[in-house]
Amino acid sequence: MIGGHDIAAEPFLGQAPCVHLVRDAPAVTQAPALPRFSAARYWEVDALRGLMLVLMTVTHLPSRLTDPLGQPFGFVSAAEGFVLLSAFMAGLVYSRTAHRQGVVAMRRAFWRRALKVYLAQAATLLFLFTIIAAVGLRIDQPAVKDLMSYYLAQPHQGLTFGLLLVYEPALLDILPMYIFFMLLSPWVLALALRHGWLGVVLASTAVWALAQFGLSEWLYEVVVRWTGLPVPFHEMGAFNAFAWQFLWFMGLWLGASRSAPGAQPIRLPVWLLLAAAAIALYGLYWRHHGLHGQAPFGANDHLNLLFDKWQLGPLRIVNLVALGVLAIGFGPALARRLPRLHWLEAMGSASLPVFCAHLVAVLLVLAFYGSDQMVRPWWGDALLLGGVFSALYAVARATLWVDARKAAQLRARG
Repeated sequence: MIGGHDIAAEPFLGQAPCVHLVRDAPAVTQAPALPRFSAARYWEVDALRGLMLVLMTVTHLPSRLTDPLGQPFGFVSAAEGFVLLSAFMAGLVYSRTAHRQGVVAMRRAFWRRALKVYLAQAATLLFLFTIIAAVGLRIDQPAVKDLMSYYLAQPHQGLTFGLLLVYEPALLDILPMYIFFMLLSPWVLALALRHGWLGVVLASTAVWALAQFGLSEWLYEVVVRWTGLPVPFHEMGAFNAFAWQFLWFMGLWLGASRSAPGAQPIRLPVWLLLAAAAIALYGLYWRHHGLHGQAPFGANDHLNLLFDKWQLGPLRIVNLVALGVLAIGFGPALARRLPRLHWLEAMGSASLPVFCAHLVAVLLVLAFYGSDQMVRPWWGDALLLGGVFSALYAVARATLWVDARKAAQLRARG
C-alpha cells in the first residue's frame, strides 16, 4: 500500500474531521477547515490503518482464515482501504507543508519519503533473493520457486530490474506502486493547489478508464519494441498502477481539502447514507453468501472484471465508495463510543516497518510451510498468527520508541 504514507515520525496535525448529517442539503465535497494546528494524531486513522495491516497479514499468511477474511467487508480488500487512507494522510500532511513552507519544501518531503520507501523495498527484495531463496531451494519449496521463478531463471536481470522497480515478484508489488505515486504527487498537488482539483480529477478518471481497456499492456508493448525490455509483463506486478492512481489521487484530494483555507464541513444527506448502506450490505451478503465466494460471477471472467481488484474495476469502486460514505457518516460517532485499541493504533502509526515485517513473516512461512492453507492443525494456525502479530506489534513499538527518542533529541537541540 502500502503501504501508503507512513506518518510514524510525523504528527497528524489538527483535529478530527467534522461531519454533519442533513436531510435536504446536497453533499459538500470540501472538508472542514482545521483552525488550529497541534501535535495530536488522528488516532482513528491510525487504528483503521492498523486494521488494514491485520487483514492484509491474515490474507497473505496461508491459514484457515485466509479465505474467510479475504475481502471481509464486500468486494473490497484491505489494500484499497490502506491506499485510500494513506493518500488521505499524505494529502493532509504535505498540503500543510506547502501552505507553511512552500511547494519546494513539500516536494522535497515527498522525495524523502519516496527514498525511504524505496530503501524498504530494496531491503525486502534482497531478503527474498538471499535468505528465502536459499531456504526454498534447499528444501525444494514450490511456493518459493513459483514466487521468484523469473529471478531463479535470470538472476542478474531479476536483481537489476528488481532494484529498478520493473520486476516485481508477488507480494512485493505494492511498495513500487506507492513510490510511483509519491514521485508524481508533489507535481499533482502543486498543480491542484494553484488551479484547483477539477483538472486532476478528470485526468485521473480518464487514465483509470483507459487502464480498463489495456493502457498498461499497450505501453508495455511500446517500451519492449523500443528498448527490448526482457521482463515479461506478468512479472511486473499484479496491480495496474494506471488504474490504482485514481484511488491514490482521490485520497490525496480528500486529504488536501482538510487543510484548505475556509473549507466547510462535509454534509451527507440521509438519502446518500441510505443508498450507501444498501450497496454495502448487498456487497457484504453477496461476498459471504453468494455461490462463488470472492469471485462474484464465478467462472465468467468478463463480468468478474467489473469487480477486479488488480484493475480496480468500476463496481469495486462503487462498493468502496459506499463503505467510505458510511465511514464518514457514522465513523465519528462510533469512535466516541468504542474503546480505543492502542495496539492497532501503534501498528497504523508505524505502518511502513510493520508492512515490511509482515512481508518477512509471510515469506518465511511460505519458505518453510508452503502455500497450503490446511497444512497445520487449527491450534498451529492460532500459534502462528499469535506469534506473527506479536512480532508485528513489537516492531511497531520499537519504531515508535526510536521515533520518540529522535524527536526528543531534536527538541533538546532546538
